Amino acid sequence: QVQLVESGGGLVQAGGSLRLSCAASVRTFSTTAMGWFRQAPGKEREFVAAISWSGGVTYYPDSVKGRFTISRDNAKNTVYLQMNSLNPEDTAVYYCAADLQYLKVLAGNCDYWGQGTQVTVSS
Repeated sequence: QVQLVESGGGLVQAGGSLRLSCAASVRTFSTTAMGWFRQAPGKEREFVAAISWSGGVTYYPDSVKGRFTISRDNAKNTVYLQMNSLNPEDTAVYYCAADLQYLKVLAGNCDYWGQGTQVTVSS
């Protein structure tokens, strides 16, 4: 059974930084594409970042490009999301997701999802 456990969320002031972690208990982690998504109250889930199994390919939407960085450590079965220059519009529950197919991560159609971690940015 695949489990994804996010951590690192919290309350931060605008302009600050947070680093989210997602620990994956999946035997094939080193061949699994990973992604981060977020959902704010009353809004649809939004794609935030994706990374290929090797870490060599990443993708971000314009809303976070240049501020957020996704990375992974296959030896630790962990994916990270470094978030800088946070603003109140980044407030949301952030979810880690996994799928063997990178394109499915980009589409938000992942087979596995974590429970989420709350990020709150105060103005």
